[in-house]
Amino acid sequence: MNDENVGDRLRRIERRIAEACARAGRRPEEVRLLGASKGQPVAVLRAAWEAGLRLFGENRVQEAAAKVPALPAAAEWHLIGPLQTNKVRRALDLFAAVHSVDRPKIAAALAREAAARGIDLPVFLEVNLAGEATKHGFPAAGLAAAAAPLADLPHLRVVGLMAVPPLGGDPEASRPWFRRLRALRDELAARPEWHGWPGWLSMGMSDDFEVAVEEGATHVRVGTALFGPRRPAPPA
Repeated sequence: MNDENVGDRLRRIERRIAEACARAGRRPEEVRLLGASKGQPVAVLRAAWEAGLRLFGENRVQEAAAKVPALPAAAEWHLIGPLQTNKVRRALDLFAAVHSVDRPKIAAALAREAAARGIDLPVFLEVNLAGEATKHGFPAAGLAAAAAPLADLPHLRVVGLMAVPPLGGDPEASRPWFRRLRALRDELAARPEWHGWPGWLSMGMSDDFEVAVEEGATHVRVGTALFGPRRPAPPA
């Protein structure tokens, strides 16, 4: 990886996505590659943009605030990390979508701010598939009941589910978790309140995105495999 530039890595990842789609009988156009740019300098993001990447994801509002103005206005930014209610207004200044709605309170806050701006905000519901104490998200058990009230929130457009599986040493270890998220999506899709929703799946990262694509991912969040190792934060 160290001998490749970001453009080379982008093309290689796009090929791997296309090959995973072929194995699963899907079209590559069904999968969006999101560059998970946490800890990456602006110069690397600019190089990715020049190589053709158009979708970027940041974990923190504050870090995104320093990066978004440095890229062309046509770049699309999604929030992929946890969000506090006091950062909602700033988040909507920066992001076109939020992948990490992890509780009803943040959903309601986003809906209020979106209503104040007269926009419809696409969001994913984050699911804590394994009930890990270190991760955010709705519990998998009872998800349909917990999510049902969110279908009626004006100006909040729930478009799918997001998850980060438990860490494993083998990409195949993620497959059962991806299948579980897909099954939860299908359970919601069968309910009347979610009739006609896109049912997108934001799942898969650098180590397991090909498995995620094979299991139905529509958005893969790739960081290190695309940008290289994260850089240390510069001195204050």
